[in-house]
Amino acid sequence: MLRQVALALPVVLGLTGARCETSMPGSPASADLARALPVDTVVQRLSFGAIAGWGEDDHAAAFRVFLETCAPLLDGSAVLRDAIQPPSALVETCRSARSLADSAGSDRNVARTFFETHFAPFEIRPRGEAGFLTAYYEPEIEASLVQTPDFPVPVLARPADLVTFRQGEPRPGLDPGLQAARQTAEGLRPYPDRQAIWAGALAGHNLEIAWLRDHAELFITQVQGSARLRLPDGRRTRLVYAGRNGHPYTSIGKRLVETGAMTLTEMTLAKLMGWLRDNPGRGRALMEENRSYVFFARDDAAPQDRGPIGGAGVPLTEGRSLAIDRTLWPYGLPVFIDVNPLVPGGGRHRIARLMIAQDTGSAIVGPARGDYFMGTGVEAGARAGLVRDRLRFVVLWPEKP
Repeated sequence: MLRQVALALPVVLGLTGARCETSMPGSPASADLARALPVDTVVQRLSFGAIAGWGEDDHAAAFRVFLETCAPLLDGSAVLRDAIQPPSALVETCRSARSLADSAGSDRNVARTFFETHFAPFEIRPRGEAGFLTAYYEPEIEASLVQTPDFPVPVLARPADLVTFRQGEPRPGLDPGLQAARQTAEGLRPYPDRQAIWAGALAGHNLEIAWLRDHAELFITQVQGSARLRLPDGRRTRLVYAGRNGHPYTSIGKRLVETGAMTLTEMTLAKLMGWLRDNPGRGRALMEENRSYVFFARDDAAPQDRGPIGGAGVPLTEGRSLAIDRTLWPYGLPVFIDVNPLVPGGGRHRIARLMIAQDTGSAIVGPARGDYFMGTGVEAGARAGLVRDRLRFVVLWPEKP
């Protein structure tokens, strides 16, 4: 989707993973991981039999998502948001997956054998902690393609003068924390932040592609990184992530908790949206503390039966797509998660399944940090807003058979 972030309430809250120390047995896969991860990452090699829930999963469903994510790796098609290069072994594994597309995509046992043959499982965790999972979703909201009294807030397209930096690219004369800048006659300059854009810094540039009911609706759409729009005439279209202004992300949910307006336990997506709308002046000021601003493209032909496009450049799949830290992990990497989040109505529901790294987000930071794509619409949003839990994070690192 990318999402600035394909990110739900927990991203608004700013709950991120930690950095860790590396300790692992020697093997080619272990050596690759040692080079990829930060200091203080704890890495433990496992057998597949030691992964609770592994045998009960639908590996064919995971294989189909993995295979789709292999397309950019094998064909060179564009990703939506840059990530680290995949190891050569992952590309080779993608080639093997294509040769098994028909059998492994429909037979759970064939798919399970594929993963167990081509990957080695490693549990990843911060020293002294567990991994951490949040969830996100794709909002479905009412909108207009023209400005009206009911829809006064514009959604902006990517400006022509926005320059997005690739990872590791030098930023001469700029704050190294900036991920994008504005191209001017005098060179690169910081792009206007949220407050400046909402005050009209980009007015008159003909960037408006849709109109929403209020700034809170726009803000949460930018946090999630995409949305399906229901238009007044019954048509539907989709907002697709097209870039951001490059300023760092600031959690408004965390700020709201720090002010004492709401406790972390009380915080839900619905309550956050309600507070923003009940306190329009304070709410706008709070949102403007997050200087990051997301631009969109409108896709009128997007299939309504597929998920939004993730950072990897392929549609997200409900319950199988995972957003990861793109500075540490490549797209296409299988990750087995085991977590017990709250569910609407009370209680907890265990999720133990193989996910595929297909997305990323500005608040998804750390080697054992994941963000789970819950799907589209109000129900998906209600589920996503309850997920902020410690989890077991097991990476399947490619290893030649």
